[in-house]
Amino acid sequence: MDIATAIGLFLGCLTVTVLVLMDGSFGIYVDKHAFIVIFGGAISATLIRYPMSMMLHGLPMGLRFSFQMRKLDPRGLIEEITKIAEIMRKSGPMALETYQVDDPFLAQGIRYVVDGYDADFIKSTMEQDRDTFLMHLDEGQKIYRAIGDCAPAWGMIGTLLGMVNMFANMEDPSKLGPFMAVALLATLYGALVANLFCLPIADKLHVKLEEEDVSRSLIIDGVLQIRQAKSPSIIREMLISYLPDHHKVQFLEAEAA
Repeated sequence: MDIATAIGLFLGCLTVTVLVLMDGSFGIYVDKHAFIVIFGGAISATLIRYPMSMMLHGLPMGLRFSFQMRKLDPRGLIEEITKIAEIMRKSGPMALETYQVDDPFLAQGIRYVVDGYDADFIKSTMEQDRDTFLMHLDEGQKIYRAIGDCAPAWGMIGTLLGMVNMFANMEDPSKLGPFMAVALLATLYGALVANLFCLPIADKLHVKLEEEDVSRSLIIDGVLQIRQAKSPSIIREMLISYLPDHHKVQFLEAEAA
């Protein structure tokens, strides 16, 4: 689990809740009209922008993946692939049949090697799987970013509607408060939906997309090198090129220790 996502959402909600309870009761910050304007408007605008199927798939998938964490980072993958290459070199591909791999994408590639598929098939199939996965992840990012972009604008629309109704009913003081509440709460809801939830999740998905692109490309190259029976040391040196410079130094220092 990506604990940073959970902590961030919890602290954000806690901050808002504490501020609300310090200044008054929670009930005064609840307004169904402002809620309808924000969520109805943002969802409708997103549906106009993207297909229904993309939204139905992107919303739950994006939320789920924003809380997930890879079991193996690139350094862990390099160590795992190097270990697999050593087993392959010493005992042949059949020795990998019972070898347990934590990463599902790497396990898929090793299964192709064990089954004897040629390198071209492995490369094309795994690249297609990688690209399809990244495309779905990008869809989730786009959906959350679209809602995050729309929500503040619909908050402003709710504010304008509330102010129009307020000025249209100046002769009835009892209606001024509710209309002003709609005006202000719509802006508040829009800002919270965008800046506490949707835009941070979109940014987290973008980061994870880049991480998955690197990790899965690394896995593909590693599996292809294993299929070609390359030396474990050569495979390790080639895969280290995927690491940022500061991670390369840490990785090499850890190996030397």
